[in-house]
Amino acid sequence: MQSSPTPSPAHSRRSVLTGLGLAAATPLALGITTRPERPSAPAAPAGPDVPAGPTVLLRGASLVLTMDPTLGSGTLGALESADVLMRGGTIAAVGTGLRPPPGARVVDVSGKLVMPGFVDTHTHLWQAVIRGGCTDGDLFGWFTRCTDPQRGRLTPQALHSFVRLAALDAVQSGVTSLVDWVDIFSYDLIESYVRALAATGVRFTYAMFPSESDPTLVAKVKKELLDPVPLADFQVATHAARAVQHLNHAHWEAAQDLGVMLNSHVLERPEQRADDPIGVLTDIGALGPRLLINHAIHLTDDEIAAVAAHDVRAAHCPLSNMRLASGIMRLTEFGRRGVKVGLGLDGGTNDSSDFHALMKTAIGLQRARATQAQVFPQVHDVLRMATLGGAEALGIADRTGSLTPGKRADVVVVDPAALNFAPRFDWVGQTVFNARPENVEAVFVDGRPLKFDGRLVGVDTQRVVREAETAATRLRAAG
Repeated sequence: MQSSPTPSPAHSRRSVLTGLGLAAATPLALGITTRPERPSAPAAPAGPDVPAGPTVLLRGASLVLTMDPTLGSGTLGALESADVLMRGGTIAAVGTGLRPPPGARVVDVSGKLVMPGFVDTHTHLWQAVIRGGCTDGDLFGWFTRCTDPQRGRLTPQALHSFVRLAALDAVQSGVTSLVDWVDIFSYDLIESYVRALAATGVRFTYAMFPSESDPTLVAKVKKELLDPVPLADFQVATHAARAVQHLNHAHWEAAQDLGVMLNSHVLERPEQRADDPIGVLTDIGALGPRLLINHAIHLTDDEIAAVAAHDVRAAHCPLSNMRLASGIMRLTEFGRRGVKVGLGLDGGTNDSSDFHALMKTAIGLQRARATQAQVFPQVHDVLRMATLGGAEALGIADRTGSLTPGKRADVVVVDPAALNFAPRFDWVGQTVFNARPENVEAVFVDGRPLKFDGRLVGVDTQRVVREAETAATRLRAAG
């Protein structure tokens, strides 16, 4: 992958990145530095008071999947031999033979595939500390032996290390937007969490679970920590259950007061049927397009019908659901009823951030369940779920999820010239069934390169790993 100004002399990798808006201070700009116990605020990656992203023309892609049928063929809006122009942090144009504006950087993407970045609708980044742990446990065993003991030992510095590690792993695999459901309660830990996320440059939503009915803390976190970060959004998180219906109601009221979505785990395990989460969410008046339900595996026909009728949004986490023996979401039925569903990596219980594996699994589980290959989702369905569908589920499709001009420039470049991908047969199908994170050559968020030439920009990955390892060792020793 080569980049050059117009006209195009030869450039080193360093000069290329400088031209893309990332100079020698990139590690500081992205917050990749040694952190004190209370990390100081990093420079914001982009926003109203920050210079806009560089002007970049991705020239000559063999295939562009715009996810906008008005721009290309089929439901994925496919274009062959096309260009994508990013300017001021937005998609400026998509088409064939685009002329680069003065001063634009031209990146040769011939032989490559360009598409919107992945939207991870449900994760728990801090759980990177327990990747690969409790491998013989179901959901409740995972809570008892992995999640709960580690959460209680977290320090701001350790938390920062784990969140940074997992967020950068997501970015390098092509994730440009994510929703992090967080049950971390003290303000200093929340502050460290948000700063770690903001420093990576990824677009993110912090879904905060307040352990008590404390609208003051919720408003304070949103106002002081999230609102100042240009790429951040906020949600109120909850666990819908009869036993805590009063808390669920308080969470819904807080979400309404703040004008944000309510985000709830729902029926991940059959034992949670006794909690009657859909009934609770109905009784508190939360069913509607500002409700996101995660997992939603063990819903009845009537409950799926109610979710569809009220335009409730859902996050499907197939890899995690397999790992914890939770069951298989009735995704085909959700699709038949038109429910807006996105895909979620689900943090530590996924053990990695491989979105291609997530797409492949979403297809494979439904085929295994039905013993039919033609059931929903098909390849084009799952690619849409991974991008525009996820953005629709989160209510941010006006900003991201497709390469529609005017939207934010959240873009990935995939290189199929690899042993696991080649030879070319059907690139759309191969993107789902063959691709892996190492095929993601570049990742742009708001037009800024976070990964380029196959490497994270301005990130010392060995140091990131080393600091996370050190923090994990200390936490386990403290137990």
